[in-house]
Amino acid sequence: MDGVGSFGAGRTGSTIDPIAFVKQPQTILRVLSWIFSLVVFASIVNEGYVNMGSERLHCVFNKNGDACNYGVFVGLVGLLACSFFFLLDFKFSSISSVKDRKKAIMLEIGFSGFWTFLYFVSFCFLANQWSLTTADELPLNQGADAARAAIAFSFFSIITWAGLTVRAVQKYLLGTDMTLFTTDHMEGGVAPQPYPSNSPGGTGTTTITDTTEAYQSPPFTENNAAPTYQVPIY
Repeated sequence: MDGVGSFGAGRTGSTIDPIAFVKQPQTILRVLSWIFSLVVFASIVNEGYVNMGSERLHCVFNKNGDACNYGVFVGLVGLLACSFFFLLDFKFSSISSVKDRKKAIMLEIGFSGFWTFLYFVSFCFLANQWSLTTADELPLNQGADAARAAIAFSFFSIITWAGLTVRAVQKYLLGTDMTLFTTDHMEGGVAPQPYPSNSPGGTGTTTITDTTEAYQSPPFTENNAAPTYQVPIY
């Protein structure tokens, strides 16, 4: 059980092995999600807007500015979130409170699941708007590669964020397994020790019997009374 720790991490104060940390499936998925979010964000920001004979820039996705804005938002926030959770994963073993660990895992489950859904919407939205884009709207096929990259990596992000959600759920279930972690461990307390049988606060038939037998007879009885003084006769 010492090797398992709480919520899938080592015990508090345990030494972090950087090589083992990098090889963890969760770390690999986190890095891939960071890269995919960066590609989605950078593709739209750098080449997602084209100038078609005027000073005004138009979104390459059917001139729908909402599509570009949505892709930028999902990619940028996903990029920042991956950085935050990466640091949280690295510092997770140093969190002393099991309750705080539980809150961190629940936050990861909620965010990862929600961002999986947002990337699914991003993939459907961008793919739909790209299918409606005509060749006349993109002279010399400007921004086409960026649009395809944003769509493709939005799809890849669905897979990686879903994997992160599954991993977080597994850690949560491991931490709440009461066969490994009792209430005393979760609260950080020590189980109270029973009073010894000969202490005043002890409970049990043996203590009561011994106490009763010890005081069955009064300390001064007639047998132990001093002899009656008799006046000598001269």
